[in-house]
Amino acid sequence: MQHTERSQSESYFWPVVWAVGLHVLMFAMLFVSFAFTPELPPARPVVQATLYQLKSQSQATTQTTQKVAGEAQKTSAPQFETERLEQKKAEEQKQAEAKKLAEARKAEEQRKAQEARKAEQAKAEAAKRAEAEKAAQQKRQAEIAKKRAEEEAKKKAAEEAKKKAAAEEAKKKAAAAEAAKKKAAEDAKRKAEDARRKAAEEQKAAALAELLSDNVQNQQDLAQTHGDQVAGNYDHLIIKLITENWQRPMSARRGMSVELLIQMLPDGTITNASVVRSSGDAPFDTSAVAAVRNVGRISELQELDRATFDRMYRQRRVIFKPED
Repeated sequence: MQHTERSQSESYFWPVVWAVGLHVLMFAMLFVSFAFTPELPPARPVVQATLYQLKSQSQATTQTTQKVAGEAQKTSAPQFETERLEQKKAEEQKQAEAKKLAEARKAEEQRKAQEARKAEQAKAEAAKRAEAEKAAQQKRQAEIAKKRAEEEAKKKAAEEAKKKAAAEEAKKKAAAAEAAKKKAAEDAKRKAEDARRKAAEEQKAAALAELLSDNVQNQQDLAQTHGDQVAGNYDHLIIKLITENWQRPMSARRGMSVELLIQMLPDGTITNASVVRSSGDAPFDTSAVAAVRNVGRISELQELDRATFDRMYRQRRVIFKPED
């Protein structure tokens, strides 16, 4: 657009120059023509001469002279008017050209100002777009960073949850294994207790049978010696109470025997129980002593007279023989 307007300005330049030069040439020719025009006699003397001659000339001569003067005046008047019109036209054309140049210059200045405004506006819009793009880029980067942080947090939370679940699962498995182990131990212990209780009952029965067997002989000897059948009944009671309070140890075996000495008071309270002859197995001996002491008191012995009690139950020997 700027190139087009410059071309139009250049196209106006030469015509304007030619017009100005033409007007200058015309003014110069007019000046020269006025300078070389021959001086005519003043109009007034001519008129006077004409008037003087009117007295001596005829009427025809007078009219001819006036006609010639009128023709000369008519001939010079149109030429002057033409020159004046041409000069006015040249001035108007010059003014029009000057106005046109001023308008073209003003239009060019307006165009340049408009282009400058457009350039400034475009620059401002470009800066605004760049700023908006920068803000959008920063926002996108912030969103990406935020999303990445959220993903990392989710990933970490998932890993923590997985570890926690694994730990809980391991804990549950350990607890289940411990419970199973405990249950197995309890079952084994219960079975062992049942077996031991059953074996103890069987051994108690065997020991009671053995003890009764020994005491029957003692009772028979006692009956034969003292003629007292009451002692056998109390011996049976003592053996029964001791058997009920006896707990068979794991080391007890068939063929073992331990002899105990039981010391009692007249009211039946057992004051002491000690090993007279060991079986060779300490746990078995200890279990026999504990069984006697657990009886505590045999109140039925109060029915005996003092002499019989002192002779037979102040100190009483008992033999334990566990049998499978």
